[in-house]
Amino acid sequence: MDKLSVKDYDLKGKKVFMRADFNVPFDENRNITDDTRIKAALPTINYILGQGAKLILASHLGRPKGEATDSLRMDPVAKRLEELLDGKKVVKLNDCIGEEVKERVGKQADDEVILLENLRFHPEEKKNDEAFAKELAGLAEVFVNDAFGTSHRAHASVVGIAKYLPALAGFLLEKEIDFLGKAVTNPEKPYVSILGGAKVSDKIGVIENLLDKVDSILIGGGMAYTFLKAQGIEIGNSILEVDKLDLARSILTKAEEKGVGIILPLDHVIADKIDKDANIKITDGVVIEAGWMGVDIGPKSIEAFKECLSKAKLIVWNGPVGIFEIEPFAKGTNEIANYIATLDAVTVIGGGDTASAINQLNLADKMTHISTGGGASLEFLEGKELPGIAALTLK
Repeated sequence: MDKLSVKDYDLKGKKVFMRADFNVPFDENRNITDDTRIKAALPTINYILGQGAKLILASHLGRPKGEATDSLRMDPVAKRLEELLDGKKVVKLNDCIGEEVKERVGKQADDEVILLENLRFHPEEKKNDEAFAKELAGLAEVFVNDAFGTSHRAHASVVGIAKYLPALAGFLLEKEIDFLGKAVTNPEKPYVSILGGAKVSDKIGVIENLLDKVDSILIGGGMAYTFLKAQGIEIGNSILEVDKLDLARSILTKAEEKGVGIILPLDHVIADKIDKDANIKITDGVVIEAGWMGVDIGPKSIEAFKECLSKAKLIVWNGPVGIFEIEPFAKGTNEIANYIATLDAVTVIGGGDTASAINQLNLADKMTHISTGGGASLEFLEGKELPGIAALTLK
């Protein structure tokens, strides 16, 4: 990596502003239901504190539309973080800029970590407003970005602040760049990508970039039905992007020209509605009859996917292969996840729903790397330079 990391800078006695991604899910009582993102930031937090620096943490939470919203305050994050940090007090402030914040940061004790209020309570954050970025920068002497999940956004706390302070990569950001970077620039072979999710349109850039790098692409999820329809196969009432049929045909042609194997479902789990109480059948072949819709890959498809994956040295997976949130439609995703957990391959999970599926199955420790950013990992795999990475200080 050609950017400065936290390890490359003397942090002793410095005030450090660290942009983390604490955008965690809650239940209706505001209890955190998954603290993966908080735990993922701990190595960088502990390193900074271990260097004798004072730490100011900042993150967004949810989508507050540029105004303070009580249900999206950072208090539960502060509470959980304090439980995870031995012997450090986490002081959560009621704003992220302003005189009161500046004053409290000025009085920060050695045993305190300060957590600022939700950055997105200010519309200036998403606008990458210069004055707002400058005010955030005024709280510290060094900036550390460890929020890969928001590094595809040119926001004030990710990009703007880097104009005013030395801008360093945290360990999590470094790890993301390392694993996803290898998949983009120097992949081990055979390299197999699994792409799922609802829409082809979400993955166009990724597919086009991968065609020059992978040996095979396994396509499942809702996007598979557009590819099948593009080949003239009946898909019943399955999800279809009519305006992407020509694109799907062109991708299939390009893949053939480049010698990339595209493996589509051979059979399906079909249902009469998207509901856990739906009537369900498994098709004999690839055709889906009228009145039914594909909701998961079938047993022949699972075997074909496994056969291809068995030879892989690198597997990058982005998007579930069925509607895994509904238990009867989760078998394909679950079987593929359990299978790749047994393989002697580098396995990179591209964040978002795929990461949720892996975590639900308690397979996180069996994967080489689980990305903390869904949208960011997609853009990275498309070969785009993420604004939050571009803004870091060069070595």
